[in-house]
Amino acid sequence: MPSTKKTLHFVSSALVTAKSVALLGFGMSRKWSETTIECARSGSNFFNGSAVVTLQLFNGNMDRIFCPTFGGSADFQVIPKLAETTVTPLALHAMAVCLLVLCLVFSACSILISLYNSVSNPYETYMGPIGIYTCSSLSACLSVVTLIIFVVNVNVTSMAEDLVKLYADNIPVDLRNKSTEMGLRILPGHPLHSALSRRHRFDLHVRPRSLHTEERTAEAY
Repeated sequence: MPSTKKTLHFVSSALVTAKSVALLGFGMSRKWSETTIECARSGSNFFNGSAVVTLQLFNGNMDRIFCPTFGGSADFQVIPKLAETTVTPLALHAMAVCLLVLCLVFSACSILISLYNSVSNPYETYMGPIGIYTCSSLSACLSVVTLIIFVVNVNVTSMAEDLVKLYADNIPVDLRNKSTEMGLRILPGHPLHSALSRRHRFDLHVRPRSLHTEERTAEAY
């Protein structure tokens, strides 16, 4: 059995990771971006209308004011609606969702490994601190990659413009001056913070050792 100190370390590791998973789930349910675009009927050069595209991970809202004629507000599901536009925005958004799912999976693995090591001798393999570091690092890195992909999708591709044109009632429109406000935050308790905090809790030294040395170490635990 591990010592009380190591048990507390592994249990606290599981709790910190569980907190990061809860924060990640909370972030997935919140507003991710809000894009405002000036709008005018095609060829008129009279940009008196606007459209605001608000995106969450799975749901969105389109709020139009004189774009191109009357306004209106409509809720939509992001992935089915993006399927009606070009391929690139849909592919990037689907990739972001898949990476977030992997973040949750690796975080769950980190929790399970931490709990397992809290009641058994810590292993210097993928079932020990190495596994915790690896899962936490992968979760943190994938979440950062997800943020980058989403920002690129909103600001670089024509996703917002394509969505506005879908709601333009089949009337050609001209769009300009796109501005985007990101609603994303990297919160304390993010998997990256979890990985860094755990890094100071374990003293892991992986080096070749004799069988006799390993047996003595196991007895010490």
